[in-house]
Amino acid sequence: MFLLNVNNREYSCEEDKKLLTFLRDDLHLTGTKDGCSEGACGACTVIVDGKATRACVFTLSKLQGKKITTIEGLSQRERLVYSYCFAACGAVQCGYCIPGMVMSAKALLDVNLTPTREEVKKAIRGNICRCTGYVKIENAILLAADYFRFNKEVVFDSSDSSLGSSFIRVDAISKTLGEGIYVDDITLKDMCYAKAVRAKYPRARVLKIDKVEAESDERCVKVITAEDVPYNLHGHLKKDWPVLIKEGELTHYTGDAICLVVATSKNALDELVQKVKVEYEELEGVYDVHEALKDEILVHEGESNLMRKEHIVRGDAKKALKDSKYTVHETFTTPHTEHAFMEMEAAIATWDDNEGVTLYTGSQSVYDELHEITKILNLPEDKVHCISQLVGGGFGGKEDMSVQHHAALAAYITHRPVKVKLTRAESLAIHPKRHPMEMELTLGCDEKGFLTGLECTILADTGAYASLGGPVLQRACTHAAGPYNYQNIDITGLALYTNNVPSGAFRGFGVTQSCFAIESAINKLAEMVGLDAFEFRYQNALKSGDTMPNGQIAAPDTGIVECLNAIKPFYEKYPNAGIACALKNSGVGVGVPDTGRCLLSIENGVVHIRTSAACMGQGLATVVLQICTETTGLKSDNFIVETPDTRRTPNSGTSTASRQTAFTGEATRRAAEKLKEALAVNSLEELEGKEFYGEFCFETDPITSTKPHPVSHLAYSYSAQLVVLNDDGKVKEVIAVCDAGKVINQLSIEGQIEGGVVMGLGYALTENFVIDKGYVKSKYGTLGLIRATDAPPVKVILVHGPEFGSAAYGAKGVGELCTIPTAPAVAHAYYKRDGLFRTSLPLEKTAYRK
Repeated sequence: MFLLNVNNREYSCEEDKKLLTFLRDDLHLTGTKDGCSEGACGACTVIVDGKATRACVFTLSKLQGKKITTIEGLSQRERLVYSYCFAACGAVQCGYCIPGMVMSAKALLDVNLTPTREEVKKAIRGNICRCTGYVKIENAILLAADYFRFNKEVVFDSSDSSLGSSFIRVDAISKTLGEGIYVDDITLKDMCYAKAVRAKYPRARVLKIDKVEAESDERCVKVITAEDVPYNLHGHLKKDWPVLIKEGELTHYTGDAICLVVATSKNALDELVQKVKVEYEELEGVYDVHEALKDEILVHEGESNLMRKEHIVRGDAKKALKDSKYTVHETFTTPHTEHAFMEMEAAIATWDDNEGVTLYTGSQSVYDELHEITKILNLPEDKVHCISQLVGGGFGGKEDMSVQHHAALAAYITHRPVKVKLTRAESLAIHPKRHPMEMELTLGCDEKGFLTGLECTILADTGAYASLGGPVLQRACTHAAGPYNYQNIDITGLALYTNNVPSGAFRGFGVTQSCFAIESAINKLAEMVGLDAFEFRYQNALKSGDTMPNGQIAAPDTGIVECLNAIKPFYEKYPNAGIACALKNSGVGVGVPDTGRCLLSIENGVVHIRTSAACMGQGLATVVLQICTETTGLKSDNFIVETPDTRRTPNSGTSTASRQTAFTGEATRRAAEKLKEALAVNSLEELEGKEFYGEFCFETDPITSTKPHPVSHLAYSYSAQLVVLNDDGKVKEVIAVCDAGKVINQLSIEGQIEGGVVMGLGYALTENFVIDKGYVKSKYGTLGLIRATDAPPVKVILVHGPEFGSAAYGAKGVGELCTIPTAPAVAHAYYKRDGLFRTSLPLEKTAYRK
């Protein structure tokens, strides 16, 4: 018997389990989050005898007689101060790390109410945040110290929700206090648990699956195999990913699910999985794009390894390069990168004979899940109901099916509630990563430094399955020429199957890779001409009315020149700083139908904002609320923003392609305009039961269009970034100038940019997802994620083009843009420092990687 004091109450437990398990499963104190169960991320931080402690590390036997405080144990005063300061400073995005951050802050402030920023950084060094870049979390802790020190009164003010204000996010308080609900926080009556048996080898033939021993265990409900699945394939755009691998079929990577074990207890899962005996014939795999090109070993039997080819031609690049005064020819490589979102994938599904499957999820689109699961289970859409909980970060990594289809399948077959949750090791091994790419390019300019032409070949390792490898390859190709005014391009992109972990959507969507290549090449070209890197970019930068390299006419909201103008004083101040520019599309574009939708309904005197657009930290719920208040003139407390739900919220597409603010924002504005018209002659009470629907579509031209000036995307956002190194060769400061159009929420956009820059620094300098012959070698703690003590100050400057765009008051996406130019800017800074031209990421021979 183990005795513990938790939040000033005495508890006992007979089993010597991890403290995190005891808190969440036994006491149902779910504010303490499970981010890795490896002691690496800090999401489970509690206070033990005054010290910040990771609850996943210690067992109960080590904690007897000690005083444990969780986020639920804060005093009323502490709850007020921390929730206000974190909300008011914009410190909360996806929110999954925040309760742990608060507990680390409390451990500091309980003994030191006058901390320096460096002391705050040190206090939260054990806590990873993948969203914010830490700046605003540090600000919140410093503000909380001020409130405690001077006993300041806490006053929440939500009166100003106008566009451009720093209106507090609608979910910030509940997330700060650990009261927001993520999928793993839910426990249902008689709930079962499921876990997949994963492939032992990256490429092997499954000869036999023996489930007898597992199913003879009384804790086992069922072992589900491919024969039990109505339709055994899934995939967003290409149905090439088996739900479960059949006997006689090939595995394609170590994340493949062979069968699914359903148990009455989650503690039994690992043991039951071991009782399933799988016989394999191990086969030679392919792990390199050049080997994949040979098609000597086919990842998918009977199908070429060439998953997708893109060829984009405008003008005559070959002639332009031949006639160029100067040319640069280089090959650049970029690695796999792990999203490392704080919340591991989890889903719960239930079955009802009348309702069918109900899925509780945390992904980037409930409708994507609806379409995938109805196909897999061969059910009509009215028999699958997907409801989103809070999403603890995504960055593109929660677009594919990971656990949702398995939870739904298990509930469908067993008629029991079933939870499926990945461990962090499973998450690393299973979900798609950022594409490794090899980019060979030739870039030319004339004697005055005006760009003339680009030839580029891109090889992308799309891994075992297509995922979103096709569109990612497209974006890498369509953006490869950069935000510059020249019209001769010849770009070939090849996405190849290998037996590596799949590659798919990741913040930047292929543009992070090709931007590193083009911006680095520009630095060499500028040297040849004898032009400063800034001047070279400035004279080639797109202006309104110019023809972009892809043929689209640069719109009046084009703001790359404004970005460069804003960064120029800092470039002059720091002559050794590295500079880079980028652009990023808003919207899916390239001829693919793209629609934002919003429904406003008046219920019990309150306006319900209903849209399926997923918020995974970017603050979309707050964006649509502010657009509604701006448009209607109503106050914020007249609205409720509903969570995505396929029975309640219209399909507004996936939270991808930096599209939601523009597309769902404009749909919301249109619905709000209709409500405004109705309010001109009716009171809100008189509109009870009425609904107002808004929809926004934007027609674009396909990538193969032969029009002189095709319209590829609704809009583009632009950025210029400057990276300053200190004397020790570490990043001292980053200045990030962004044109994202009209600012909806000042704090939110700043936080997005700060977090994006820090993620870009990790991509450039420290992050390294190690995969060897198809086997993932990395752990969460070895990914090289930047911690607070290594995160530099980020100065955010917001500009816009000569005019605003027409959608959503002129707002454009920023979530991806802010990460894209960081790596090449860092590379340029090191090039200026030591003259070594680096062509691969993460950069070598830096203060971060010797």
